[in-house]
Amino acid sequence: MSQHKRPPAPPREATIRRVEAGPWTIELLPGAAYATRYVATQSAIGFAFDSQRGVHAIGSDRVRPFEALPNGLAFVPAGCDVLSESPRGGEYLRVIRSDGRPLPGDAAFNNRIDPQATLLALHLRRALLRPGEDDCEAWALALAERAQASAAQTPPRGSLTRSRMRLLDEFIDAGLEGPLSIQAMAQVLGLSEGFFMRAFKSATGQSPHSYLIDRRLARARALLRDSTASLAQIALACGFNSQAHMTSAFSQRLGVSPAQLRK
Repeated sequence: MSQHKRPPAPPREATIRRVEAGPWTIELLPGAAYATRYVATQSAIGFAFDSQRGVHAIGSDRVRPFEALPNGLAFVPAGCDVLSESPRGGEYLRVIRSDGRPLPGDAAFNNRIDPQATLLALHLRRALLRPGEDDCEAWALALAERAQASAAQTPPRGSLTRSRMRLLDEFIDAGLEGPLSIQAMAQVLGLSEGFFMRAFKSATGQSPHSYLIDRRLARARALLRDSTASLAQIALACGFNSQAHMTSAFSQRLGVSPAQLRK
């Protein structure tokens, strides 16, 4: 794969949130369609908050379909060829060491589930959505350490296959405006509730209920960005009981209110 500079992607680039923290550049990419191709000049750590599908070629000339799991940790070493395309995309955190020092590791990986990395990524997302006194440099360093540790481990095998996660995502997307029970999610996969909850936690690092709230928030943020609907209308369209319920979820998960984010 020949070297290419990353082409601009106007819909996504317009809403990228970025912060420089010491030797780190930290970016929060919104859930949107994208197509990119480049050679990584610096090592990068990635974290996929949402599941997404597309095609990619990471360190290879062979383009293959991919399915990214939610809460999946990834690493791209310097000098690695990258081609990645997705018709929908998903919210993605990228952390780059910008002072020229390489990060440990020479092999790319993705879809690593690491609960500590998930907590750190959530801290960084909140910091980028609500700029303030948060110590992004310390969290970025800690996330890099988790990526290094994850590279040395055998990735855990979750009981939910990627095809099952895809089916579940389609089921959630179709019914997101209404109530979605654990029982209903388990039934669509043909699993018992107990087995489903354990398998889901193993595969994604979070509970089904927590994941469902994240999906509701992701849709609400897209509607805040792309529509003129009122906050009350958006809340109901995303399955929240009320505007107050949605506002509470935004404050707890993202550290910012819907009205502040829309501004």
